[in-house]
Parts: sequence; C-alpha cells; structure tokens
Amino acid sequence: MKRINGGSAGITWKKSIKKYWALYLLLVLPITSVIIFSYIPMTGLQIAFKDFSLKDGIWGSEWIGFYHFKRFFSGQKVWTIIRNTVVLSVESLVISFPFPIIFALVLNEVRNRRLKSTIQTIAFIPHFISTVVIVGMMSAFLRPDTGLINILLKKAGIIEEGIYFMRLPEYFRALYIGSGIWADMGWSSIIYISAISSIDPQLYEACEIDGGGRFKQMLHVTLPGIAPTIITLLILKCGHIMGVGFEKSYLMQNSTNLPVSEVISTYVYSIGISSRQFDFATAVGLFNSVVNLIIILIVNKIAKRFSEVSLW
Repeated sequence: MKRINGGSAGITWKKSIKKYWALYLLLVLPITSVIIFSYIPMTGLQIAFKDFSLKDGIWGSEWIGFYHFKRFFSGQKVWTIIRNTVVLSVESLVISFPFPIIFALVLNEVRNRRLKSTIQTIAFIPHFISTVVIVGMMSAFLRPDTGLINILLKKAGIIEEGIYFMRLPEYFRALYIGSGIWADMGWSSIIYISAISSIDPQLYEACEIDGGGRFKQMLHVTLPGIAPTIITLLILKCGHIMGVGFEKSYLMQNSTNLPVSEVISTYVYSIGISSRQFDFATAVGLFNSVVNLIIILIVNKIAKRFSEVSLW
C-alpha cells in the first residue's frame, strides 16, 4: 500500500480517505465538471482533420488530414492575423502585468485600514463590469463630438477637431490594453496581496533593525517574498500569448481598424462559426492551443532553470 509522508509513521491512502472523507467528497463535483466539460469535448477535436458534416456527425465524417491547416496557412491574411495576435498579447502582457504587483505593493504601505479597504473596493469594482459595458463606456467617452475626452482636449487647446479614437488603427492597442488594466488591475492584485500577508513579520523587523526603511523593506523583503507567485502567474500568462480575448477585440473591431484588430479568435468566429465551417474553426483553434502549450512549456523550463520556481 502506497504511503503519504504526512507524519513520522505515515498513513495509508485508505486511512487518509477515511479520515478526510469530507475533503475528498468536495473534490468530486469539480473533478466531474472538468471531465464532462473539458476532457470529453476534446473528442470533437478530430473534426479538425475531417470534412465535417452535421448529417454524418463527428465519427462519420470523411477524414481529410491536414487540409484545413494548409488552407489556413495559405490564406492571404494569415500572417497579419498571427502578427496582430502576438503583438497585442505580448504588449498587453508586458505593459499590464506589472500593474497589479505595483498596486499590491502600494496598497500594502497604506496603514489606515479604512482608507485601504476603500481603495481596494474601488479598484475591484471594474472587474465586475461587463466587457460590453466597458466598450460602450469607451465609445461614449471617446466620441469625436460629445465625448468627454475630446471635450477636455479641445478646452486644453491640444486639438481643434474631435478625434474618433475607436476608429483609428493607431489607437486600438492602447485602448485595448488601457481598458484591460483599468478593469483587471484591482482583481488581479488579490493574489499578490494574499502572498504579501503570508510573509513573516519578523523579516520586516529584522530589516528595520538593520536600518532599512519602508522602501528597503519592500525591496528586500516584500518583493522576494512574492517572487514565486509572480513567476508562477507570469508562466500562466505566457500560456495565453496566442489567446487574445475574443469579446473585447470583436466589440472594438470595425472596418477601419480591422488591419490591427483582426486576431485569431475573431477570425475563427467570422470565418468558421458565422459561415458554419466548424471543421475549419476547430483546426485554427487547435493550432492556437498547441502554440500556447509549446510557449508555456518553454517558459516553464526557463523559469525552472533560472529561478527554481515552476509549475511542475
């Protein structure tokens, strides 16, 4: 019988299940959910290699191999779409990733509990606003005639005529990333705040005795203390490099900013789902997932080599 090293003598799996049966029971529902909604649907990936027909079904459709993949890579816009996806995702990662960390560090320095709680609540609220509402707010604030931003810029003498920010390609990425920071910064900082709260207070006392002020305490105690959390979340984020969110990209997309706003997820929707080419859409989605898997494996290997922190 395999043993768990939980004590000096260890306990068997059978005794562990008997003792902690309630905890194991709690695992049944999430594990069942993952199997039903994540693993079983993976059998449908085979239509990426078939000429899928609703009449013949998944198993009865004709096998055509890599035809859909060849069709995707031979498309006129494929490399533009891949470039847009990678550039938008990498820029979003590089620019937005530090903000929750900085916010958590700054919030940790606020000593007034009521003020700290107020700031935290205000920062969390945008996360619960629908993406549709956020894009709608952006459209309203950035209107060339009645938008608040254009009105302020005109009064400041910076511009003479209103700018339709939502239609110009050069503003798309800035608006996408900026709105993402505003919406997710507070919520994403929760895990860093939790990591900071778990740091041993004696380390701060030792640093203070050695003459370290609050900034040095943050630099030499807080940051090293949350470094494993930062690296772990960075690895997970890198696993979504090719997975730019569909909702906001699609809602912000229009005919004039299409050269920079067309990403893989919106392309799959417009070409695959809207045209009912489910096999083609599955092939593109599978390619996207495989690239994400390769990236997360590489980043995890690099992180493990240089920091000894990794997912596995």
